[in-house]
Amino acid sequence: MVTTLRSLVLGFVLVIAGAVQAHAEVVLRYAEGGPNRGTRAAAVQFFADEVERLSGGDIKVDIHWGGALLKWSGVLDGVSAGSADLGSVLSSYEPQELKALGIGDIPLEYADPWVGMRAMYELMTTEPQLKKSLADQSLVYISNFSTTGVQFECTEGNQILTVDDIKGKRIRATGTYTNVLADLGADTVSMTFGEVYQALDTGLVDCLASYFYTMKAYKTYEVVESVTRVDWGQLLGFAIVMNEFVWSDFDEKQQAILMQAGDNMIDHFSQLTIEDAGEVAKSLASGGFGKVVPVTDMAPEERQKILDATLKFRDSWIEEVNGRGMAGQQIWDHYIELLKKYQAQADSKGYPWES
Repeated sequence: MVTTLRSLVLGFVLVIAGAVQAHAEVVLRYAEGGPNRGTRAAAVQFFADEVERLSGGDIKVDIHWGGALLKWSGVLDGVSAGSADLGSVLSSYEPQELKALGIGDIPLEYADPWVGMRAMYELMTTEPQLKKSLADQSLVYISNFSTTGVQFECTEGNQILTVDDIKGKRIRATGTYTNVLADLGADTVSMTFGEVYQALDTGLVDCLASYFYTMKAYKTYEVVESVTRVDWGQLLGFAIVMNEFVWSDFDEKQQAILMQAGDNMIDHFSQLTIEDAGEVAKSLASGGFGKVVPVTDMAPEERQKILDATLKFRDSWIEEVNGRGMAGQQIWDHYIELLKKYQAQADSKGYPWES
């Protein structure tokens, strides 16, 4: 009888313990529009692993790759509505709803991904007006991505070395870069990266405003003959966001874990992208991909002309956020201060992973 009673008590305790454990473990659904390959995918997985590690396994992130849960164009609304708990969003897909995040898409001279992502992370986590702008979409900012600096890769006879070379060229670009290039005389073309290889090969486009990592991922080096290194800005309106109501259900410790994982991911992703870009540039110039594609630096004075052409889009962003009741110039000045701060830190101390 005693043995039976003990068994019943032990069984009850185990059931209760199992219920508590099941209750304690949280699985967050992450909507990722991109495939599970490349450096950014590795960064997303790193974020998920960090959340699990820092929480001792209490919080797990289930990543739905390749638009399996939500396509790129649907991630914002899906996370906002709770169809996913977390997701990767691009302000270029929802420029009005993500106007706050769009500050990172204005092309500037700062092309270093670590500098850019660090500045965006601090801005988006400390600037009350930008936090409220996302909260109005039922979103909380968690971390940031970067595309790295824009370069020009062109087919035979279409190399771009000066601003005058842009005129009349059929160039595939995205976001504000499309508008700047159009102002400089380009015939801009809109298409996905999945379509660019054939477009270059058939002559539909002459050049791409692209990135070293996409040259490798989409093998465009097979159909271009030159790369001009411009290091023109970077797309930083590219972030991990979380549903605000799911976030508010977490206690302060759990929220801190998510933010720390996002913080850690920035350094990890920066290292991956910087090292990868360097390797791609070397492989292009040396023939490591099976053919030599010369990589030529654009002259500083020509690069400056492109940067100058961007200024009106900065002014436009400030004016638009002013119209939404925010202090646009103040936010912009804060952003520039942060970019300068992290650029100075990188110049004087190097990157965190180098110490």
